[in-house]
Amino acid sequence: MVTAFRDIYSVLWVDLRFLRRHWLRTLATSLVNPLLYLVAFGYGLGSGIRFDGYNYLAFVMPGIIALTAMSSSYGGAGLKLHVDRLFYKCFDEYLMSPISLFSLAVGKTLIGVVRGLISTVAILVVGVLISDALMVTPLFVLVLVISCFVFSFLGVLVGLVAKSHQDMGTFSTLVILPMTFLSGTFFSLSQLPEAVTAVLYMFPLTHSSLCLRAAALDQPFPWLSFAALLGFGVAFFAGCMWALKKASV
Repeated sequence: MVTAFRDIYSVLWVDLRFLRRHWLRTLATSLVNPLLYLVAFGYGLGSGIRFDGYNYLAFVMPGIIALTAMSSSYGGAGLKLHVDRLFYKCFDEYLMSPISLFSLAVGKTLIGVVRGLISTVAILVVGVLISDALMVTPLFVLVLVISCFVFSFLGVLVGLVAKSHQDMGTFSTLVILPMTFLSGTFFSLSQLPEAVTAVLYMFPLTHSSLCLRAAALDQPFPWLSFAALLGFGVAFFAGCMWALKKASV
């Protein structure tokens, strides 16, 4: 166990050094989209609209936080891994080192979690300041951390299986972009037909948004969505282990 933690930290330490040198640029770029969404939807299109008894700004903030967790964790873990693997050709050194695949997967995942938490905490501070309806409870924090892990696992998985830079762009266009706008981040799923809602429940961001919104606004907590979010995390981690084993052969 001690060896595993040491190996995980060794993998994470390299990415933490890079993050320490570029933390301001990383934070600024990760907050551009959430702040634009907040201004455009929260103050622009959503002014005067109410959902579930809350003003639209309070309703949309948990969705924007979930979206920030997805984009920062996915990009923070997946894009750097992809560049290291295909451009700098340095990822093979990890595979040849005496580090277990489990430690390698978790170590590469944790940098995405760290970046996701930094970005979400920043946008959460903004949300608490502008909306007194939001509550930061232990359950909210737990869901936020799990969400960062889920999307970071997804980023590592895609970074490992993508064969070109175009593949990363294609996945972002076909999967990440639809999740951004169709996972209940900006609207209530109750407004949609049941067939469409059933499809949207196949997206992990849908469950993250539902859980964070319920925890932040003191609504009945969707435990089935929480279990689904955990299931996505287990599935993505299993995919990471499969991809690493295939790459190490």
